[in-house]
Amino acid sequence: MPAPFPQTLRAAAWQWPLALCAGLAQAASLALPGSGQPAWWLQLASLAVLARLLAGSPSWRRAAGLGWVFATAWLAGTFWWLFISMHTYGGLAAPLAAAAVLALAAFLGSYYAAISGIFRALAPHGRAQAAIVFGALWMLAELARGTWWTGFPWGAGGYAHVQGPLAALARSVGVYGIGGVAALLAMLLAQLRRSDLRSARAWALALGLAALGAGAALQRHCAVELCHTPLEPPAPPLPLVLLQGNIPQDEKFQPGSGVPMALQWYGDRLGGVGDALVVAPETAVPLLPQQLPLGYLEAITQHFASGNRAALLGMPLGSLENGYTNSVVGFQAGQAEPYRYDKHHLVPFGEFIPPFFRWFTERMEIPLGDFNRGTLAQPPFEWRGERLAPNICYEDLFGEELARQFARPGSAPTVFVNLSNIGWFGNTLAIDQHLQISRMRTLEFERPMVRATNTGATAIIDHRGVVTHQLERHVRGVLRGQVQGRAGDITPFALWAARWGLWPLWGLGALALLLALARKRRSPQGLTG
Repeated sequence: MPAPFPQTLRAAAWQWPLALCAGLAQAASLALPGSGQPAWWLQLASLAVLARLLAGSPSWRRAAGLGWVFATAWLAGTFWWLFISMHTYGGLAAPLAAAAVLALAAFLGSYYAAISGIFRALAPHGRAQAAIVFGALWMLAELARGTWWTGFPWGAGGYAHVQGPLAALARSVGVYGIGGVAALLAMLLAQLRRSDLRSARAWALALGLAALGAGAALQRHCAVELCHTPLEPPAPPLPLVLLQGNIPQDEKFQPGSGVPMALQWYGDRLGGVGDALVVAPETAVPLLPQQLPLGYLEAITQHFASGNRAALLGMPLGSLENGYTNSVVGFQAGQAEPYRYDKHHLVPFGEFIPPFFRWFTERMEIPLGDFNRGTLAQPPFEWRGERLAPNICYEDLFGEELARQFARPGSAPTVFVNLSNIGWFGNTLAIDQHLQISRMRTLEFERPMVRATNTGATAIIDHRGVVTHQLERHVRGVLRGQVQGRAGDITPFALWAARWGLWPLWGLGALALLLALARKRRSPQGLTG
């Protein structure tokens, strides 16, 4: 372990603002203001500051407090744009909306407070053990945030590594595994001393890590490009037409303005498409089928009943008696009934109201409700030899749920299709953050992702996580391009997550903690140099 900070730096007056600033830097690493690009080096550096603070903390209580300050600043700085949905579009008073965002960040930050306190209480011996324990604890906190209470993993640290040395690990361990490895490296970085620059052992370790990173990158390149042996010949690229209506969010559900605007614009584009797959975003049609003007849906169905064209359209379905779903409807020639996908992972407060919180949602003017959930691993939309698997809005955060579709490799998706409406959050970094999330899914599964959104980012991402086509955000327009589906090889992450979900990562984290606890009981003298 590193030598503690000098007494002046150990004072709380220095530690708390340092932890806060490091947390804000962690938030910026996910999508840098100005460019919207992730910064893996900033994620490692900011987390290393926290690691150094924890190593020099005089007690587990101080460590827990520092971890909580870091995480609360990081999370509030990541999803501060929730304020816009609640205040600007929901009509919630600004102080209450700000307090709600801060309360959510503080609650989720408690996971990281817990693991920070546990790390200091375990007092792991030696640099390697300290790094392993910190990496395991950090991964467990990320897993808890991503799964407990329906999960809200937005802004997980691993997303900063969608491009960079650790991106090669996505196909094996997923975003949470990358986060754990990043935390391990951050602790090693925090433990560096000036004397290490002259140490042969330190240089050997640095060369080993460099070789490991190069090997992982080469392995991924081989797996994706050189050694990929498809189980079936690849189909020709799919021609795409992606629609971005840019319907103002404060008018989107208004019958006198946004609704007729959306119906006309999307109806015209859907009716004019040639031989291609056209995708319209989440709730592009903001009415139930029975509420639509006479003949509207029938005209769309008729247009796609012939020719070599197809459509995926976001719209609500259901009735008062049977309940409602946030759905995708698919059209193509030769089908008896339209394809249907119902959103499975619903948004708390947006699509279902948690117990005891109805008073809060009733203060907002957002059209909220309790939707029915679709099932996991719904059949894909099959067209032109491709299996297109829709997901709606933030469903693409949950890679372990998308992995369920790979349980039978012969029917696994060849292309993911995300339909979203991020208009609730204005022209903010939420758009860039969501794009990085989709890119991470393409790395985990080595399948391309097509995104059609109301305000952005409408884009095409290939199987390597590279954005090949993108429409300017917050404009009304059409993105034309093509996508090459991927069939055959299933990544290690898809294989194990399809069978066991995230339990292997939970098990690895728990095993590391049990070993550290056993060693602590045998040698409880605390941190050593």
